[in-house]
Amino acid sequence: MSEFIVSARKYRPATFASVVGQQHITSTLRNAIERGQLAHAYLFCGPRGVGKTTCARIFAKAINCLHPEGAEACNECESCRSFNEGRSLNIHELDAASNNSVEDIRTLIEQVRIIPQVGRYSVFIIDEVHMLSAAAFNAFLKTLEEPPAHAIFILATTEKHKIIPTILSRCQIYDFNRIRVEDGVAYLQYIASQEGITADEESLNLIAQKADGGMRDALSMFDKAVSFCGTTLDYRNVAQTLNVLDYDTYFRVTDLLLAGDYASVLVEFDAVLAKGFSGQTFMAGLNRHMRDLLMAKRPETLRLIEMTGALLERYRTQAGACAVEFLFGAISVLTELDGKIRQSSNQRLLVELGLMKIAGLGQKKNDSLNASEAYPLPSLAPRAAASVASDAQSVQKEAAPNAPVDKTASDIPAVEPAPVAPSVSVAPNVPEVSSEPVVAEPSASEPTAPAVASRPRSLVSGTSLSELLAQKEPAQSEAEPAADDRPEATTTPEIDPMAAEKLEQARPQWMQLVRERRPRFVQVFERMQLHDNVVAISVPTTELRDEIQRMRTSMLSQYAQLAGVNGKLELEIKVDEQIRAARPIKLEDRVKHLTEKNPLVNKLRKELDLELE
Repeated sequence: MSEFIVSARKYRPATFASVVGQQHITSTLRNAIERGQLAHAYLFCGPRGVGKTTCARIFAKAINCLHPEGAEACNECESCRSFNEGRSLNIHELDAASNNSVEDIRTLIEQVRIIPQVGRYSVFIIDEVHMLSAAAFNAFLKTLEEPPAHAIFILATTEKHKIIPTILSRCQIYDFNRIRVEDGVAYLQYIASQEGITADEESLNLIAQKADGGMRDALSMFDKAVSFCGTTLDYRNVAQTLNVLDYDTYFRVTDLLLAGDYASVLVEFDAVLAKGFSGQTFMAGLNRHMRDLLMAKRPETLRLIEMTGALLERYRTQAGACAVEFLFGAISVLTELDGKIRQSSNQRLLVELGLMKIAGLGQKKNDSLNASEAYPLPSLAPRAAASVASDAQSVQKEAAPNAPVDKTASDIPAVEPAPVAPSVSVAPNVPEVSSEPVVAEPSASEPTAPAVASRPRSLVSGTSLSELLAQKEPAQSEAEPAADDRPEATTTPEIDPMAAEKLEQARPQWMQLVRERRPRFVQVFERMQLHDNVVAISVPTTELRDEIQRMRTSMLSQYAQLAGVNGKLELEIKVDEQIRAARPIKLEDRVKHLTEKNPLVNKLRKELDLELE
């Protein structure tokens, strides 16, 4: 049985032409060798497994070759043979991760003085150079800047930002790129052909994507897949051995989301969890899948998808069935959940909620009503149909009073929309201050709205209910309606003339209530101004304004009850960024501010002997 050599070592590039995905580096180095323009220090930096040390070895071998063929080594001279057999005395490799002290650098400096016996240059390759200590870097500076004519230094690192600027200024810097999926797939196909292994393109795509731009990682995964699958790499088996979700899962889930079938989506997600994958892994993969579908919508962005062959065509086919709004909404929901899932105590429920929201985006609506919210409202369509039928009947009746009424429309019960008042009317029973948005209740003289109006209104794309109601106004202007059919005149809500005085008297009780239930709003309402029936406040940010605006109804109702105001109240909110700038920033200013608010703070600080630090 022959000794097994891993692919990362067996197929390590030995020439510049065989280096994968770094043509901008290899072309520059080859030109420098052919022209004899060699620097005394190079810095190779980039992600792991992209060929930094490999290019350093090829470069060192080429510049010491006795009979070079252009910029490539001949592999026949004594220098090349000694390098291939691992006995070259001209090339020195140092691992800075374990030799990072000043003494190690001093030993290296002593070796630099030795003239090479075969070849022209002594090449010193220092790997993971960012691991050197600060003292070792300083000891290395002089030699790196002015080495002997026969010495060339090649520094390799994955973290260039950790190297001090004085070292960077003395080197020619070469930035290695992540290896593209297309280049990785092509090289894996070459290795598979050399080893007599049959592999489909989807399997190699999966390996190259999982490697995340590192060829060494890709070759290690390739060896693992061959050990599991044998001489034939099957896509499903490769996905199983690499512990990644296959593309079929995401294509299936996307089809179910487009159909609005959230129940089947949840069953599919349960099967994913049963395979041992976490909800975060599934959500991240689905988010990437939605992003790739969005890129596949347009020819100019198609190159941003790191796919090849039949898999790329499959993405283009499914992207044609997805609306851009659906993909934008799905990516937005998944991205928002990605920031919450790490702090969530029930990650499964959070992911299921996100899937149901996306299913609502893809649900098919009746009568050209397409929901633009992130969750489905199945009861909205029949109510909207009833409202349309009622409007049609009213328009027909007003346009031709003596014309017969269509029985089909008259048999459908009409649903009156809930009126939305521009200001807040104070009700006798005042709800508590809540963070949930509250819809204003109609007055006693107006008809009672159905239960659907008590929920927050949903944004509806296409023709909304309010637009449908407004469509009958032109018909009413063409034919004058009968006196019995005219709506009653809307009465203007009354304003309490003593509203400002009553509100001012109730200010302490109101501030106490705010401190107990909404401490974040205390500073805002401490500066409120009262005039007539208007409560005017200033906030530092638009976010705080929107939060208060969502609770304005319940808050004004509570304030009116405390003050005994009869009539409507209005809330005026102004955004003033100077409030934020006026806040104390320094520690002394903050202590002074707290002491002014509560003198007991200073007394407590003295009793505990606390100092400002």
